[in-house]
Amino acid sequence: MLTDSDLQAIWLTTRLAGITTLILLLVGTPIAWLLARSRSRWKGPLGAVVALPLVLPPSVLGFYLLLAMGPHGPVGQLTASLGLGVLPFTFWGLVVASSFYSLPFMVQPLQNAFEGIGERPLEVAATLRASPLDTFFSVVLPLAKPGFITAGVLTFAHTVGEFGVVLMIGGNIPGVTRVASVQIYDHVEAMEYADAHRLAAVMLIFSFTVLLAMYVRRPKPAKGD
Repeated sequence: MLTDSDLQAIWLTTRLAGITTLILLLVGTPIAWLLARSRSRWKGPLGAVVALPLVLPPSVLGFYLLLAMGPHGPVGQLTASLGLGVLPFTFWGLVVASSFYSLPFMVQPLQNAFEGIGERPLEVAATLRASPLDTFFSVVLPLAKPGFITAGVLTFAHTVGEFGVVLMIGGNIPGVTRVASVQIYDHVEAMEYADAHRLAAVMLIFSFTVLLAMYVRRPKPAKGD
């Protein structure tokens, strides 16, 4: 059976992944749309910045976020001036760090979905005098539904499995920043292998089930052209 601290870590992990996915849906959608539609020379550098967490060691990203959100960093000074304190070693610090780390898992599937729509549906909407906002909500969003499902599932699952960034930004505070990956590390460090096995098995089954549901029930991409 899972211990109370295991269940607490699972709940904290689920909460972190859910909030991060919602934030990235709001933030990642306009970024993906810009990358899919823009012909600016800045499209390449922006795409590289978004994809950076895919190749950057989590400890490096966590280190720079720790400096930025610390008491002497620009983000830390801003949050302190707003009366919010500093974010490292808090749950909301984990949310900010997870949003950066999981950004490409939201943006890239959405960018592919937007690019797959093609020009014709947008041209038809324009001939019907639909505004850009109406076209986006009435035409683009329904056609890009498979991309939103993939992006949401991948972002949630990836956030669940974070370790390096979480440890750098959140540390290991029970009930505040100790998520499942850190709890498994604690069990192994204490040589509690049976507890580590149980919690790891739960996370393995959860991750496999989420991905299996996505691949089995994933709707076929809509063809716009």
